[in-house]
Amino acid sequence: MDGQNKKAKILAATTPEEIDIAVMEAANLLRNGEVVALPTETVYGLAANALNPQAVEKIFKTKGRPSNNPLIVHISNLDMAKRCVKQWNNAAQRLADNFWPGPLTIVLPKSEIIPGIVTGGGDTVGIRYPAHTVIQLVIERCGFPLAAPSANISNRVSATTAAHVFKQLGDKIALIVDGGACRVGIESTVFDLTSNPPRVLRPGIIHEESINAVLSGLKIQIEKGLNQKTLRSPGLLKKHYSPLAKLICLQWQNENELKEKLAALGCKPSLTSILCFSDPPSKLGKVTMMPKQAVSYARAIYAELHNCDEAGARWIIVQTPPDSPEWRAIHDRLRRAAAE
Repeated sequence: MDGQNKKAKILAATTPEEIDIAVMEAANLLRNGEVVALPTETVYGLAANALNPQAVEKIFKTKGRPSNNPLIVHISNLDMAKRCVKQWNNAAQRLADNFWPGPLTIVLPKSEIIPGIVTGGGDTVGIRYPAHTVIQLVIERCGFPLAAPSANISNRVSATTAAHVFKQLGDKIALIVDGGACRVGIESTVFDLTSNPPRVLRPGIIHEESINAVLSGLKIQIEKGLNQKTLRSPGLLKKHYSPLAKLICLQWQNENELKEKLAALGCKPSLTSILCFSDPPSKLGKVTMMPKQAVSYARAIYAELHNCDEAGARWIIVQTPPDSPEWRAIHDRLRRAAAE
């Protein structure tokens, strides 16, 4: 954003009239090669014209994002998706029929219209049809797909409200469209159809059992680590989604056990935030009860991490979630948030 000490304009987009104004202004900026923060159902995205390398470069500069970390391309109809890839196969069609619009990104060989800067120099691209009216309307008005990673400083906690975006990027961009709190709350599942067998690169709220059912029982894999020379998906770096405070996942049977563990870690109660499911410990820190259902937990977790940072926490203790498929994406986010 040109100039000094400028702050992003925040445009509400909840009523039809507000949406019309916000969509028009966002589309005008995007056509002029600028970046704009837009709501999606997963997290807020920092969007630019996916077909314009110079505009996409502004995303990387604004976020401080490594150039080898690819971006997801967001579309608003299947025809646009098909133009972004070399071949649209039957598996992609089945996934789109069942999960789009929604929090699923499909990785396919990229077409020539997608610049290499979008894909981190790779020959594949992740495509997603987001399920939020505002970004759908912006893409339709622009007439081109949008590259849109999460609207936050690289490796920091993703933004699920316009206020989160403003705090991290408010002096770096011109416009934030406020479409309300994100209803999913964590990033999309990324599913790679270019590998054999296909694999989940980044887990999300749509887990592999659901994908497997749609693909007629096809055996799929889950990415276990960074064994790719060229990344095919965002969210694969060891450290990601990190609050300012040190995040630690712990299990405990009772308050005394937790007290002993916190003492061993050197956590001071006055500077410790605890996110737990049950039996809230007293006098060991600021305690927040988290939802017991994975979908609700996902919707809440990033906002709570932002709250902990706002409260000045030095340590965030997260009670380890259950070990089951619906919690896999949350385990992934917490593990990367806790990485050194």
